[in-house]
Amino acid sequence: MGAVVYWAVAHGQDVGARRDLAVAAQAAPLAQPPPCVWLFELRGGTMRSSPGAPSILPIRATLDAVAADGRTRTGLVRLAGRDLLVHTQLRGDVPVQAVQDLRYQTAERQRLLRVLGAAEVASLLAALLIGQVLARRAIAPLGDALDRQRRFTADVSHELRSPLARLHVRAQLAARRLGREPDPGLVAGDLDRLVTGIGQLGEVIEDLLLSSQLRQHRPSGPVDLAALAEESAGAEAARAGQRGVTIDVRRGPGDHVVRGAQSALRRVISALLDNALRHTSSGGHIWVTICSGPDLVQLSVRDDGVGLDPRDGERLFARHAGAPHSGGLGIGLALVSEVVDAHGGTMTVDGLPGAGATFTISLPRTAPEPVPREPRLLLPQQARSATSLPAGDGPAGR
Repeated sequence: MGAVVYWAVAHGQDVGARRDLAVAAQAAPLAQPPPCVWLFELRGGTMRSSPGAPSILPIRATLDAVAADGRTRTGLVRLAGRDLLVHTQLRGDVPVQAVQDLRYQTAERQRLLRVLGAAEVASLLAALLIGQVLARRAIAPLGDALDRQRRFTADVSHELRSPLARLHVRAQLAARRLGREPDPGLVAGDLDRLVTGIGQLGEVIEDLLLSSQLRQHRPSGPVDLAALAEESAGAEAARAGQRGVTIDVRRGPGDHVVRGAQSALRRVISALLDNALRHTSSGGHIWVTICSGPDLVQLSVRDDGVGLDPRDGERLFARHAGAPHSGGLGIGLALVSEVVDAHGGTMTVDGLPGAGATFTISLPRTAPEPVPREPRLLLPQQARSATSLPAGDGPAGR
């Protein structure tokens, strides 16, 4: 664009200068030529010039040539370090030469070059900046997709580890009992729990596929948090027994119903129990306590394991965070925090090094769904009898 602008300006200047010189040579008076133009005429062998003409002009050879053949000549000439545009033609039968100094046009072109250069540098910088911004915007979705992929992979590896470990332990126990017991019916309970664990594993996988939309998740229905805690504690009983750890579930009075996604809340309790088991040594205890208030249902998981530093409280909920004594907490607590946030709840942690840790989640309480009454089927004779009875005369206890 700068080259096009410069060519257009230079071409316009040249065309304008040639036109002005032609007009001046044709009709301008010798004593009053246009600005920056000198006129010369050769009349009867005598040279006449306009006032103030430089001594290096005119170009006599060009005048003689025009006088000889009558042809008009125009061209650029450099004399004494000056760029001159010379136009020579006949005015009647007298050869006339018009000369213009191009130093002002040259200076104007140089200014134009400097302006265009500055504008081009600024345009290049602006183009680089805009290109960088557009490139970042174009690459941002790809970066987000890669980040979600890495996050999903980490979630899968973490969330499937505990259920697979439970299933492995149950399968081992069932295989041992099958080898010892002659009646397969005696291990039916172990097989039922194994089937239940496989079903829960499928729920975990399904929930992980929706984990990218967890923050936009809307709780779906009422969930009995106490029943879910007892179920999760029962699911971890085999692994806890193998580690020599006791899990005790304490359920407060009243109902403990919250509104949420059952599979996601099961993930919360399972992750808290898994975290407690990994940080509690043999002979230790884990207490799961559920209590309800007017507006909230609280579930706490307390252990007497290695504990934690209170200063690490916030960092525990970051992905792949770790405590120096624990060897890392993975991403389970980060997932727990996300699920609790999606359900409109809060989560707190308390503990001391060597004195165990307590994780407490608080979720909004909701009323349990009323149990629907089964409709009564009346025979035609009973229906007529019921409608014919006066008020207060019906059978007692109905």
